[in-house]
Amino acid sequence: MIAAVAELARNDQLAEQFDLLADLMELEGSDGFRISAYRRAAARIRETPTSVAQLALDGKAVKLQDIGKTIEAKIVEIVEDGEIHALTKRKLVVPAEVATFMRLPGLGPKTARRIWQELGITTVAALQAAAEAEQLRGHAGIGAGTEAKILTALAQPKATAGPQRALLGTTLPKLRAVVEVLREHPASVEVSLAGSARRMRETVRDLDIIATATDPKALVDYFCALRWVVDVAARGSTKATVVSHDGLRFDLRVVPPESYGNLLQHFTGSKDHNVALREDAVRRGFSVSEYSVTIVETGEEHSFATEEEVYRFLGYRWIAPELRENGGELAAARLDAKKRGELPDLVELADLRGDLHTHTTWSDGKDSLEDMLAAAKARGYAYYAICDHSQRLRGDLLKQQSEQIDALQELVRPLQILKGIEVNVRPDGTLDVSDEDLASRDWVVASVHSRFDHDATERVLAAMESPYVDCVGHLTNRRIGKRPPAPVDVERVIAKAAETGTFLELNSQPDRLDLSDVNARAAREAGVKVVIDSDGHQIGALDYVELGVGQARRAWLTKDDVLNTRTWKQIQKLQKQRA
Repeated sequence: MIAAVAELARNDQLAEQFDLLADLMELEGSDGFRISAYRRAAARIRETPTSVAQLALDGKAVKLQDIGKTIEAKIVEIVEDGEIHALTKRKLVVPAEVATFMRLPGLGPKTARRIWQELGITTVAALQAAAEAEQLRGHAGIGAGTEAKILTALAQPKATAGPQRALLGTTLPKLRAVVEVLREHPASVEVSLAGSARRMRETVRDLDIIATATDPKALVDYFCALRWVVDVAARGSTKATVVSHDGLRFDLRVVPPESYGNLLQHFTGSKDHNVALREDAVRRGFSVSEYSVTIVETGEEHSFATEEEVYRFLGYRWIAPELRENGGELAAARLDAKKRGELPDLVELADLRGDLHTHTTWSDGKDSLEDMLAAAKARGYAYYAICDHSQRLRGDLLKQQSEQIDALQELVRPLQILKGIEVNVRPDGTLDVSDEDLASRDWVVASVHSRFDHDATERVLAAMESPYVDCVGHLTNRRIGKRPPAPVDVERVIAKAAETGTFLELNSQPDRLDLSDVNARAAREAGVKVVIDSDGHQIGALDYVELGVGQARRAWLTKDDVLNTRTWKQIQKLQKQRA
């Protein structure tokens, strides 16, 4: 069975075809509903742990959410013919490389289509040559600034390629599932994820697992034979590398119990953290390897079963994985006779009392208000803000939504429903909702949703002047691996936030995580409170706050630095005074 599945297209390969089909359709200006359906299907295929190609052949792919009979049939086309038939046809009409134009700054599908159709440019090389010759400006709405940004982006390695690293939000659940499966094996003793996933980096490459076992070879053999493994890239008696249906690489290393702490520390810390740790150890007369710490003068070797013992022996408090980036954590963790370490007590997921940015079917959410509230109550939240998009609540709809919230409030107590809204910040910095309507809201998130390069900083600064704007949403509007951050002067925004009493969002969507950890740390240092929220558009997305907490911990944020660790009454005291 494993050998048969291994011959089928992996999930990531299936998803790539649906994404490319959606890209080419978008370039054609095709029906937006079908484009969205293909993108949802691609996302679902990537998230599925088993072979979707096999499911389609068995007629079972339709049981997956977002996969209907039409999409299942297209998956079968890939299996039988190598490519979706509709994609093959479109490639004859739309040059496939034009789709990569859309990943460059300032080039959406309409502009990319005009470059292709009006200028006859169909390759990245031709696009770069035209930009270098200043032949793009004046065409398709492109100015000199956009032309310069295109050249800068193309100068980066593989600028037009998709992300070389996978999103943490899509890989972490899979990595944890593998860890749990390995823990169930009778030979396993200790199993832990490691690497950048354990540090909660926003993207990861190889997925590292460190284990101890009574029979290392038995655990490795079990790992290599798991049903989702399509390729065993490397294998030995104590380690192996396997590839899953979705193209992810999992590395397992089984180590002696007495060195488990050493290996876990080594494979968790970033390169910079480990180099700094070793350099300091040398100055103190130690030599640090993957398996042990040696006292240079005597040659005495020390191995440790836990990370805490490793750090303590080297003179440090234990350092949380998220901080192991050589960002000052070693100095803060140093223990000596004069001064204890000064590492912060980092915020925990359990500290969050509520979610202050969520959506429902009143705008572009996938689940109803009733269902989202039920999910929030089940999570034990004290309060929950409904922040549907303002453009979907025109006319009398905002009032109607408020009436439904009022009708549901008694049914969901003790959960407190907050009447929120996510307003658009227009290109001139004004908001697309009247002050009268904003005054009726408990919580207002102001976000830029279009023309990201147009006065990015000034628009946000102007929005924060409003007495009704509580929080700025997804400040830089980045889409990790797809869209770079807008040119926002984050330092000025943070200063304005401190001046006006505006909070800044740490949006937990896997491809946003915006604020980044660097910007969130800058906000903390300026005394600006950060809101960790899900921006959830469906029930499952409420879990994303764990990713936001991970970034907050990387940013050294404590419970006090995060606004929604407080009660709603405490938050109200920190809100701006409504005009």
